[in-house]
Amino acid sequence: MKVCILQGSPREKGNTNALLAPFTQRLEEQGHCCQTISLREKDLKPCTACRACQRDWTIFGCVQQDDMQEIVDAVLSCDLLVPASPIYAWYCTPPMKAVLDRLVYGMNKYYGEAKGPSLWAGKSMALVTTCGYAPEKGADLWETGMRRYCKHSRLNYLGMLAERHLGYDVPFMDGEKAARAAGFADRLCRELKTR
Repeated sequence: MKVCILQGSPREKGNTNALLAPFTQRLEEQGHCCQTISLREKDLKPCTACRACQRDWTIFGCVQQDDMQEIVDAVLSCDLLVPASPIYAWYCTPPMKAVLDRLVYGMNKYYGEAKGPSLWAGKSMALVTTCGYAPEKGADLWETGMRRYCKHSRLNYLGMLAERHLGYDVPFMDGEKAARAAGFADRLCRELKTR
């Protein structure tokens, strides 16, 4: 299985990256190939809703010249897409939002004069997130939005791993969080085997 992780944190060594370490390690221990793309290092422009991507139903087709095509190629070649982002103001970070907006338009050919296909239909998605509130109040809106996003795009939503940081004076990672991250990876592997 090939896994594409879109790392949306602006901090190189932040909480999201720390949570991804045991998650990715467990996937790789089980023989899966993980590619992590750090969005903070990419030139990513926001979607302008020009709909140029709707002209050709066989390609992503965005006219903007930035690093988005590299991300699209990784997404199209993976079995499991994992957007990983800290929660800022109850949603993902701006680079992640830009990528998600560009993907929903360029991959779903629904917005032209006629309705076309979803270029990524059938792929699976799972979320990894960190937040400062309890996950049911901190990450719930992002998960709700992404469930709808997956349904709209014809993707298989497999769930979310969300962990809370209790404060800047408290270490984020501990053994329990690492165990839950590894367990989430195990569950995803089991679910993907049945698809």
